[in-house]
Amino acid sequence: MANFTPLSAAIGGALIGLASLLLMLLLGRVAGISGIAAGILGIGSLDRGWRLAFIAGLILAPVAAMLAGYAVPAPTMPASWFIVITAGFLVGFGARLGGGCTSGHGICGIARFSKRSIAATLVFMGAAVIVVALMRHVVGG
Repeated sequence: MANFTPLSAAIGGALIGLASLLLMLLLGRVAGISGIAAGILGIGSLDRGWRLAFIAGLILAPVAAMLAGYAVPAPTMPASWFIVITAGFLVGFGARLGGGCTSGHGICGIARFSKRSIAATLVFMGAAVIVVALMRHVVGG
C-alpha cells in the first residue's frame, strides 16, 4: 500500500465520529448524507441551514486542506459520462431502497447497534466487493 497513513486516517475517523455524535446530541439527527441532502431539496423544509452547512463542510474541507499545503489527490473518473450518470443513479436508488446510505447506516446505525443498519452495511460492503472485483477482473481486464 503506497498510501498508508494511519495517523491521518485515525484523526479523520475521530472527526467523523465527533461530527456524528454532535449532530445526534445537538439536533437529534443521524449523519446520513443521503438524508441530509434530501432534506435540502425538500419543499417547505425548515431545517435547511444546518444541512447546507454540513454539505458545505464536506466540500470545503478538502479545499482547506489543499490551501494548507496538503496533497489532495484528484479523483479518477471513468472516461464515459454514461457510466458516471448510471453509477450515480444506482447509488441514489440503492440509498433510497436501503432506507439510507453507508454513512447513516455504517457510522450512526452501527454505533446505535441497529440490526437493520448492521444488515444494510453488510449488504452495501458485500455489493461493493463484488462490483470492484467484477470491474477490475472481468470488465476492466
